[in-house]
Amino acid sequence: MSDAPVGGTLPSQQDKPEEKLSYRLITGPDNRAFCERVSAALAEGYVLHGNPAAAFNGRDVIVAQAVILPAAIATADAAVATAVDQLDLDDDLSAEAFEGHA
Repeated sequence: MSDAPVGGTLPSQQDKPEEKLSYRLITGPDNRAFCERVSAALAEGYVLHGNPAAAFNGRDVIVAQAVILPAAIATADAAVATAVDQLDLDDDLSAEAFEGHA
């Protein structure tokens, strides 16, 4: 059973600002409200990621746009670079290290 009140959040959660997600996929009908949601994300520091997508559900055109935080890209790039550097420094690249792998 949760300790959260009927409203859904604990008092300690109410005081903390919600952390921004690194990635968001904004979806909805192709209308002004959708464009306003994407515009608001851009104003919050997100950048567009990839092309928008559109589909027709038989009644409305539904659109989607991915947005990401630039800091998330930098963090991910740094993590990949560190992993590659670690591989370059790994002295145990003998055949035994790959035993059992095709």
